[in-house]
Amino acid sequence: MVTAFVLISCEAQRINEVAQTVAELPNVAEVYSVTGEVDIIAVLRVTEYESLDEAVPGGIARIPGVTGTRTVLAFRRFARRDLEAGFDIGLS
Repeated sequence: MVTAFVLISCEAQRINEVAQTVAELPNVAEVYSVTGEVDIIAVLRVTEYESLDEAVPGGIARIPGVTGTRTVLAFRRFARRDLEAGFDIGLS
């Protein structure tokens, strides 16, 4: 399994719209709006590298409002924790 982190820059007024559209694409496991030099980070999981060509330049980069992408590939995963538990603040 190949894990890729796609750093997405987009028009400020379209961050939510772009993030929702990215989240609906095949092979997208997680999507976050973030602070810093980019607006959104998407985590993609694919079975082969060629699938990234379809997902990034053929998919994410063509979404209206996206102004740029950068892709970072993971070599190895060292830890995985339950993300939902990490964000749980105890409210019912």
